[in-house]
Amino acid sequence: MRASQLKKKYIKFFENHDHVLVPSTSLVPENDPSALFISAGMHPLVPYLLGGPHPEGKRLVSNQICLRTGDIDEVGDASHHTFFEMLGNWSLGDYWKSEAIEYSFEFLTKELNLDKDKIWVTCFAGDRDAPKDEESAGIWKKIGIPSKRIFFYGKKDNWWGPAGDTGPCGPDSEMFYDVTGRACGANCKPGDNCGRFIEIWNDVFMQYNKTSDGKFIPLKQKNVDTGMGVERTTAVLQGFEDVYQVEDLWGKIIASIEEVTKTTYKGNEKEHRVIADHIRASTFVLAEGIVPSNKERGYVLRRLIRRAVRFGRVLGMDKTFIKPISKAVIETFNKEYPKLKEEEKEILFFLQEEEKKFMLTLEKGLKEIEKIDKLDGKKAFFLYETYGFPLELTEEIAKEKGQDIDKGQFENQFEKHKSLSRTASSGMFKGGLADSGEEVTKLHTATHLLHASLRKVLGDHVGQKGSNITKERLRFDVSHDVKLTNDELKRVEDVINEVIKKDLPVSFETRNYKEAVDGGALAFFGEKYGEKVKVYTIGDPKGEWFSKEVCGGPHVTSTGKIGHVRIIKQKKIGSGLMRLYAEVSKD
Repeated sequence: MRASQLKKKYIKFFENHDHVLVPSTSLVPENDPSALFISAGMHPLVPYLLGGPHPEGKRLVSNQICLRTGDIDEVGDASHHTFFEMLGNWSLGDYWKSEAIEYSFEFLTKELNLDKDKIWVTCFAGDRDAPKDEESAGIWKKIGIPSKRIFFYGKKDNWWGPAGDTGPCGPDSEMFYDVTGRACGANCKPGDNCGRFIEIWNDVFMQYNKTSDGKFIPLKQKNVDTGMGVERTTAVLQGFEDVYQVEDLWGKIIASIEEVTKTTYKGNEKEHRVIADHIRASTFVLAEGIVPSNKERGYVLRRLIRRAVRFGRVLGMDKTFIKPISKAVIETFNKEYPKLKEEEKEILFFLQEEEKKFMLTLEKGLKEIEKIDKLDGKKAFFLYETYGFPLELTEEIAKEKGQDIDKGQFENQFEKHKSLSRTASSGMFKGGLADSGEEVTKLHTATHLLHASLRKVLGDHVGQKGSNITKERLRFDVSHDVKLTNDELKRVEDVINEVIKKDLPVSFETRNYKEAVDGGALAFFGEKYGEKVKVYTIGDPKGEWFSKEVCGGPHVTSTGKIGHVRIIKQKKIGSGLMRLYAEVSKD
C-alpha cells in the first residue's frame, strides 16, 4: 500500500464514523507562541481541546504536516524523522477511551489487514499527577491483546503534551508493530529501539490542562487525540524495517543523493538518511517563507541545512550538492502540497545560499579543529565566535574523536546565545495561547483591533502575515513597505483605543468559508481553513461593525475589557514586511 492510499483509507474510515476532514495547517503555529513549529496534528486544535466549539463539530480527522527537532540526533537510524506527515482523529468531548481504542484496532486489523498477533501496546504507569491507566489496558485485553503484550511506562514514554509549555495533555496508549519477530534479549519490549518494534499509532486521552505553575488540572471536557505516522505505517505495510526504503516517499530523494554524491545508499545509510530527512524538512520550512537565520525558526532551518551539508562532507562532497535533492523533494510532494512548486525558486535560492555560506565556514572551522587535540566547551565557544561553527557540529566531531563537550562551560562563555539551541519541541516563551489566560485573551483580541486600525490608517494593502502573543505583549507582522511615521502610529493607537472606549461587543458565528469572506471577513491564512469557519465580529454582526475576521483563538466578550493599547516598537523584517509590538495597560 502506497502512502497516498493509506491516507485516503484512513480519512475515509473516520469519515464513515462521522468525522469531518479538516485541512493541514501551515508548519508555523498561528495561535501558539510557545512553540516554533507545529509538532502534532492536535497543535492547531488547542483552542477547541480547551473547550471552544469547533465549526466542524466534535469529531475531526486530518493529515497534518509536522516538524520536531527534539530528537534530531536520532535521525540517521531506520525510523526517525524531523519532518513527517501525521494522520489523526479527534473527539472534542464526544467519545472516549473505549471507542478510540476500538476504532484503532479495527482500522489496523480490518482496513490495513495487519496481524493482530504482532500488535503490542503501552499504557501510562501513573504518577502523582495522574493514576495508572488500567482502563485502557482493560479495553485492549477485552478486544484481544493479551497482558504479555501490554506494558506500562511513565511520562517520558506514555504521556503526550502539552505542545508548548502549557495546555492540553494527558496519558496515551501507543501501538507498536513487531516487524522482525527477533527479540534483542530476554526482556525485549516496545520502546527498546532495538529495531524489532515500530510505533505506528498513538491514542492520547487528553483530559488535563498543564498550567504555567506546573499543575495538571482537569479539562472542561475529555478529548481523544490520536496520531499515526504516515512514513512508519507505510513502511510496515510494505514490509520494510527501514522507513527510508519506502519507494513512493523516498525513492526519488535517495536516488538524487546517490547520483549527486556518487555513493550508494547501502553502506552509507546514516549519511543518506540524514541528508534526505533534513533537506525534505528544510524544503517544507522554506516554502512557509522562513529563511535561515540565527534566531528561532530560522535557526532551526539553518541547523537542518548545515547538518545535511556536514553529512555530505562525510560522503566526500566538497562542493554544493543539495539543490537537486530539494528538487526531488518538490517533485515527490508537490501534487499534494502545491505550495512547494509555487515557492520552488525561493526555496532553491536560499538553500544554495546557505550551503555556500556554510561550506566556507566548514573549511575554516574544520582546519582549526584539526589543530585542536582536546575539544572542550571553551574551544567550542572559540570556534563558534570566530568561525560561526555550530556547537552541535563541534559536539558531533568530538563524539567521533571519543571526546565530550561540556555544554555548561560553553554556555557560561556565551550566556546570551543559550536560546539558539532550543528546538521546536522545547518552546520559545512561557505561556501563550495554549493556556488561554486573561492577559493573552485580551492581547489576542487586540490584534484584531490593530489589524483593522492599520487598514483604516494605511490602506487595504495591509494584511496579517503572522502574530505571536505572550502574557506581556503582542507581536504582529503585516504587509507594508516602510516604517510607520510617528503620526501614523498615533492615529492607529487612537483608532484602537476609541473602539475600546466604546466597549463594542465581541461575538462569533460559524459560517461557510466562502460566505464568511464574501460577507467581509478577513482571512489571511486561506489554505488553513476548512469548509466551515468561526467568524469573530467586533461590533454588530448584522449592522455596523469595526472588525470581522476568520479566527479560532480566544477573545474577550467586549472591547472595554482589553485596557489601553500602546504600540511600543516597530521594525522592518523583510521586503514589504513590518513587525509591530504592542502592550495593554489598565490606564
